[in-house]
Parts: sequence; structure tokens; C-alpha cells
Amino acid sequence: MYFALRRGDRMGAHGSMSQVGDTVVVIDDDASVREALASLLESVGLRAQLYGSAPEYLVAPPAIGATCLVLDVRLPGQSGLEFQRTLAAAGNRVPVIFITGHGDIPMSVQAMKNGAFEFLTKPFRDQDLLDAVMNALDHDRAGRAHEQAAARLNELFETLTAREREVMAQVVAGRLNKQIAADIGLSEITVKVHRASVMRKMAAKSFADLVLMADRLRGAAGRLRID
Repeated sequence: MYFALRRGDRMGAHGSMSQVGDTVVVIDDDASVREALASLLESVGLRAQLYGSAPEYLVAPPAIGATCLVLDVRLPGQSGLEFQRTLAAAGNRVPVIFITGHGDIPMSVQAMKNGAFEFLTKPFRDQDLLDAVMNALDHDRAGRAHEQAAARLNELFETLTAREREVMAQVVAGRLNKQIAADIGLSEITVKVHRASVMRKMAAKSFADLVLMADRLRGAAGRLRID
């Protein structure tokens, strides 16, 4: 079923490269399949974590770096598709690559609608799985970087006082210092002081940079609002 690359090869067909800390979680109730997949993944420098069922994975310590999940559709107890929905409901956005020997078009369509990254039917080529894994890891790495950047932006915003947030909202709306001063009842000099403080606390290098930050804050869910 599998045709592994030479040990030491580390790149997929699209040039993606595994990084230290990347982890591929394999959940399949067939031990021979788990071991074959682990051998393939390790041959390209990837770390594999193997589980025979979804509950085993749920109680295990989470992976730290970029992660993707290779999941069999048919599992004991909760099916792979059901487990995918469980993960989504819990806010776990780990990319899921389904593998199955009993797949059909409706099943694959449902999996993709539910957010699956890829759906592979056995027997599949090793390179197809490796390409899917590398792309999924790239996707997860980018998502983690975006979340970290959003968290950092939120931390910076939380350092602003209520008045500084008020000034920031007007600054990014294009209001002049004298207009802001008239609107909120401050002197123009005081507005300039607040504006400089906002730029410093937000680590904004320019007005355009601050506007971009404000757009990201407005686009974030719930608590990140400046107006």
C-alpha cells in the first residue's frame, strides 16, 4: 500500500520542508497501518504520534509545534467524521487528512464541507500523503503565526488607557489633532501627547501601520474593538 521515499528526503513535491517540532498525529485502529505510516513520515524527518482511537488522542499531551492529523474514517466507537465535528466544535483547528479504504463521494464531500484538509482513498501513493501532510503543516504553521500576532496585538491594545483608545479611534479615522481636541474636549497639545503614547505603546512605526493594526482589531472577534 505504501511506497516510502529514501530515508533522508525531507521535502514534498511543492518544496515544503519539515521543521523541527512538526508533528503528524496518526489515528487508525489498524496497528500495521499506523506503523507503516510512522515509517513513511519518519523517513522524511517528521515526528509521528500514533493512536488507535480518538479517546487515546484526546487524553494525550498536545503537540507544541505545527501539527496535522491523519485520521481513519472508520474508528472504533466515534467515527472519524464524528470526531472531526467534535474537534471543530471544541475550536480545535488542526488540519485533518482523512484516509479510508471504504470511501465514497458523499463521504468525501461531507468531510471537505466540515473542513477536512484532504481526503485520500486507500491505496494511495506515498507522495500524495506526504504532499498533503507537508501542505497541512504549512497551513497550521501559518495559522499559529497569525494567532500569535493577533494575541500580541491584543496585548499591546490592552496597555492603552480609555482616553488613548478614544484618541486612537479618531486618529485612524483620519481626524486632525485639532478636530480630535474639539470633539473630546482636550487641548491640542494633550491630544498630541496621547497620540504619541498610542504610537509608542502599539509599537506602530507609522500612521499607516497604526491604521492596519486598527483594522485587525476591528476584524477580530468580540473583545477587540476600538470604537
